[in-house]
Amino acid sequence: MIRHHSFSYIVSSDGRVDAVVSAESGIPRAVFSYASASISINGKAARKSAKVRAGDAVLVEYDEEVFEGLVPEDIPLSVLYEDDDILVIDKQQGLAVHPGAGLHSGTLVNALLYRYGEAFMDTDDERPGIVHRLDKDTSGVMVIARNAAALSSLQRQFAEHSTEKHYAAIAKGRTSSHGMIDCNIERDRADRTRFRATEDRSRGKEALTEYSLVRSLRGYSLLDVRIHTGRTHQIRVHLRHIGHPILGDSIYGGIDPRFPEATLMLHASSLSFSHPRTGERLAFSADLPERFLRASDRFSLS
Repeated sequence: MIRHHSFSYIVSSDGRVDAVVSAESGIPRAVFSYASASISINGKAARKSAKVRAGDAVLVEYDEEVFEGLVPEDIPLSVLYEDDDILVIDKQQGLAVHPGAGLHSGTLVNALLYRYGEAFMDTDDERPGIVHRLDKDTSGVMVIARNAAALSSLQRQFAEHSTEKHYAAIAKGRTSSHGMIDCNIERDRADRTRFRATEDRSRGKEALTEYSLVRSLRGYSLLDVRIHTGRTHQIRVHLRHIGHPILGDSIYGGIDPRFPEATLMLHASSLSFSHPRTGERLAFSADLPERFLRASDRFSLS
């Protein structure tokens, strides 16, 4: 179910609103990056990077998914690394990260409850272990926190963009050898399940995507994509915005009648972050899945 939070606070120091309110009130800084987050300062809408001064009144509202009555399920996971603090997996395509409306089983959270038991819920009774998300049809590297301290540390790293995330994508058309897509992303007003890019900096949330051409295919490009921010559907929306939707993306125009069986060609190929206990910089990667190899063969230039 969805729980709505509304929090008002009078700040006592100067600085960025997300940093100041998080430090003074204990609200996780990651909250300010939620797609549902709404921030106002002295009654006026503001972005998380807006400046506040001592005495300003801040209102923060956001929605949180609350997991209740979950059942452990024996769902196989491809484990890349595990210790007492973190689990790193290569998430398979088709596995939803957590339950949502109309989805109560068969998710990564159900699998984690089976793997670690009910004590795993103690990491966070609303978002147990989940530091970041991949769309259901996006495969690849994910890190999961095994305790509350690890969860807090990793959420802070993602919120501050000190992690490094790369994705592999097969995009329609021939792209340039390298590019940056720097435009805000907002929810589509006509369809709340979709997002859209906007050049209006006063709307939506800032988003920055960098891509490099790895290999040219017949009518497609295999890309290495790095996201410098972590917005919902960011890569899918940004690549569509520049005229290169991802092959197999039924939401953002990536269906090809020549290859109707293609599913979303987006894969989290690597992730690096600092270990929440030791501070050691860690890097993990996941090989391209079989669906990428099939698509590359189908559209090979040779």
